Amino acid sequence: MKVDTVFKALSDPTRLRVLRLVSSMELAVGEIAQVLGHSQPSVSRHIAILGDAGLVERRREGSWMFLRGAKADGFAVSISALLAECDRFDAEFGDVCATDKNKLAAIRDAREAQAQDYFADHASNWDELRRLHSPDQAVEDALIEALGEGPLGQVLDIGTGTGRMAELFATRAERVVALDKSPAMLRVARARLQHFGGDKIEMVQGDFIDLPLADGSMDTVLFHQVLHFAQNPAEALGEAARVLKSGGRIAIVDFAAHQREELRERYAHARLGFSDEQMEQLLANSGFEAEPPKAMDEGELVVKIWLARRPHAARDAA
Repeated sequence: MKVDTVFKALSDPTRLRVLRLVSSMELAVGEIAQVLGHSQPSVSRHIAILGDAGLVERRREGSWMFLRGAKADGFAVSISALLAECDRFDAEFGDVCATDKNKLAAIRDAREAQAQDYFADHASNWDELRRLHSPDQAVEDALIEALGEGPLGQVLDIGTGTGRMAELFATRAERVVALDKSPAMLRVARARLQHFGGDKIEMVQGDFIDLPLADGSMDTVLFHQVLHFAQNPAEALGEAARVLKSGGRIAIVDFAAHQREELRERYAHARLGFSDEQMEQLLANSGFEAEPPKAMDEGELVVKIWLARRPHAARDAA
């Protein structure tokens, strides 16, 4: 990284706004363009300059490009911290950045609402839609095997949908919290799980980026075909880590990285699956120790199971 290249990249106010936007989360280039009110080609040119200077990292997913702040380079991290300070010392710059963040929140809220409308419209046949993507029985068998034969303790089923995972693991759990953001999905799940007592399965409406649960209250967290709906997967995994006990486990069932663009519009997918490298990094950043993933390639789309454990408190202290 050359110093003159870095400071040339920082000489444009639009690029400073981009750096502030991606300082805390990974964003699609289209989202950045919407916030800035610029054309996507114009934003892409700015991003290329920031990338050449080593200030951002780019990741392609199908036809979409995602951008995040460069975390590996200490100099880039220092630049990001300096810009955060500039928010306080330059009121005009701070106001512009605050407006940008509000616009981004509005864009994401609109996308969330669109996804929730989709869930509500398809709540009654959600399992049928899932079968279009992967062989459910094979996935369930593989997940059961991956989790082993022991008790699962307090289980959180994030994005319970029709309640199938809660139903599958209820007999091995001390208690299952079946959580979903959509009231329509919860109504379907409640009908399916009504033969279980309230002391065994608790239905909870909530968001996976703001879990209504106490720190360290869960032994096992499940994400079954849910994480690809997350605008910010890192945020969802961070919340999962917060509610897990030391030594608790997380199981993520989702698609391997693919190029099926139509799933964004047709099924409201925010992400086109995950590569092993991407998932390993997401888990590590949230403090998990990952196990080797398992793959099921019987269907057109490969389904992966990623397991990880939150380190024990003694190891955390060490």
